[in-house]
Amino acid sequence: MEKIVAQGLLYDFYGALLTKHQQEIYEKAVYEDLSLSEIAAVSGISKQAVHDLIRRATAQMNEYEKRLHMIERHRKITEVIRTLQEAAAAPSGEKQLRDILLETAGRLERDLA
Repeated sequence: MEKIVAQGLLYDFYGALLTKHQQEIYEKAVYEDLSLSEIAAVSGISKQAVHDLIRRATAQMNEYEKRLHMIERHRKITEVIRTLQEAAAAPSGEKQLRDILLETAGRLERDLA
């Protein structure tokens, strides 16, 4: 299950950078959960070609993430947002809230640099 989530995230961020053909095959494998044989039959290519295409597309998107770190940044920003939401919902003193906001803003600034 975790692998499917990771593949979906990769595709959400970098799928648009794949060719249309790669996108179609990858979507059938990840989102429609079709087997390699089913994709091959529908697409008119061999099972091995489907396997190779998915492997290459995944490697390509992993390389994009390695260079661009978009998923990593998304996770960090999501964590900062969660911290801000928790701070806003918690009953705390004005100084404590100010300190949390300043520290969180600093984390966000560092993550975006």
